[in-house]
Amino acid sequence: MFHALFRICREEGGRALYSGIAPALLRQASYGTIKIGIYQSLKRLFVDRMEDETLLINVICGVVSGVISSALANPTDVLKIRMQAQGSLFQGGMIGSFIDIYQQEGTRGLWRGVVPTAQRAAIVVGVELPVYDITKKHLILSGLMGDTILAHFVSSFTCGLAGAIASNPVDVVRTRMMNQRAIVGSTELYRGTLDGLVKTWKSEGFFALYKGFWPNWLRLGPWNIIFFITYEQLKRLPF
Repeated sequence: MFHALFRICREEGGRALYSGIAPALLRQASYGTIKIGIYQSLKRLFVDRMEDETLLINVICGVVSGVISSALANPTDVLKIRMQAQGSLFQGGMIGSFIDIYQQEGTRGLWRGVVPTAQRAAIVVGVELPVYDITKKHLILSGLMGDTILAHFVSSFTCGLAGAIASNPVDVVRTRMMNQRAIVGSTELYRGTLDGLVKTWKSEGFFALYKGFWPNWLRLGPWNIIFFITYEQLKRLPF
């Protein structure tokens, strides 16, 4: 990971580390907002109090909210991955790039890889949000911690690790499927997520499915900690 970090900085400059930052920010603004909104709304349809929530209810709500939010935000994910893969070779701004993809590949181009993206989101959100809620619930109800920033930190750290472990195999295949149009032209390497998982395992071994795990966790971990601590504090505002 650090070798790749230094090599990118040396060959392409520090700005290359932030390739795709604009669509990434747009994706988080849309995906994250829709995800947490649907998740909390669905939970309130089942139970009214945190104490009554169960793991099954939270998982169902997480899976549904992950699928819907990721499907809606998929075009931003496609652009982000292509900008990161092509680095300095990528030309044009964000809006122009959306238009170019649409003109060259049609609507399907913007939603390329939407199935593995939704599957990945179902896994990530179906693991992260329930793990956060259940961890926080037990920390508070057991008396180990109060409803404090420390409890939010421990819960978010735990859910980030769980999400990275659960999602990395699908993440590897999803990234390859989204980027295969830009790399190999019209030839598709994988017909679907399961096909990609099987082919990767057979040709490269099981641990190939966990390529990029550490940077994945280093991304998910801090993101979840910042997100949940901020979210919990915003919930306490008097409006």
